[in-house]
Amino acid sequence: MITFSVQAQPTDAASWLDLARRVEAAGYDALSVADHPGSCASPFVALAAAAAVTSRIGLRSYVSNAGVREPILLAADVATLDVVSGGRAGLGLGAGHTPAEWRAVGRERPDVAGRVRRGLAVAEAVRALLAGEEVTVDSPDLVARSARLDKPRPVQRRIPFTLGTSNSTMLRWAGAHADVVGLAGFGRTLADGHRHEARWRADQIEAQLDQVAAGAAGRAEPPALEALVQTVVVTDDAGAVAAERAAEVGLTGPELLATPFVLIGSADEIVAAVREHRRRWGVTRFVVREAAVEPLIPVLDRLRAAPPVG
Repeated sequence: MITFSVQAQPTDAASWLDLARRVEAAGYDALSVADHPGSCASPFVALAAAAAVTSRIGLRSYVSNAGVREPILLAADVATLDVVSGGRAGLGLGAGHTPAEWRAVGRERPDVAGRVRRGLAVAEAVRALLAGEEVTVDSPDLVARSARLDKPRPVQRRIPFTLGTSNSTMLRWAGAHADVVGLAGFGRTLADGHRHEARWRADQIEAQLDQVAAGAAGRAEPPALEALVQTVVVTDDAGAVAAERAAEVGLTGPELLATPFVLIGSADEIVAAVREHRRRWGVTRFVVREAAVEPLIPVLDRLRAAPPVG
């Protein structure tokens, strides 16, 4: 089954609640909110508001920054969202990459290895807390003493957990433990602390998926694979649009169209593309930005009318 979710940010109450209703009515699977303290909304507050005007869609952070969030606070936020939404919460987590977010909480951003250690330690602690376990950790990367989430307890027996990453160590861990692996195709963080190099070539995608597969070896049910789509353009001239965008990331137009991180073409071409991503990469979940909500409705309609075989 192929699903689409929406990542968005509230700017005012009326438009945010309207968006939540439209996302649900259009048949999207979930509404997600990014987590960059100081430069975007608090995800769990925004999602709790969306819960009040929806009844079906999943609601999740995508992704929370493990570098500046503490496990007990994250677990309490997710559990509370699950309670007020009637069991629709999900947690997305990543290691974080923006230096300003560390400085804002009085820390300096660690190197890659330090961010990975912290990210995995937080992931393990939050999952344990949501499962009702007591957590004690005392390491250079994370400290938690006798942490326990007694109230509120989640409605769901297991909160769906997404790990968003391109790092090899985290991809292997996600293969072994996550419900969903969030693939963004991000490489090195650029000087502005926000943008990244793209890792969208076929060999780079395959290398990431090899790490997930290695982690998932022996697992009865491997994690789902989800792509964070950076560009959606519904057009009758996919080649021209792709050629223009491809130069920005050092690919050819055909190479760009082959990645799961862009969806460019007519509705029928995009349907064919997402089915090919499913066949080639195993990607069955796609996250798009708010601007794509209305243009992609014909794509969702076509996928529902003739779901892929297998």
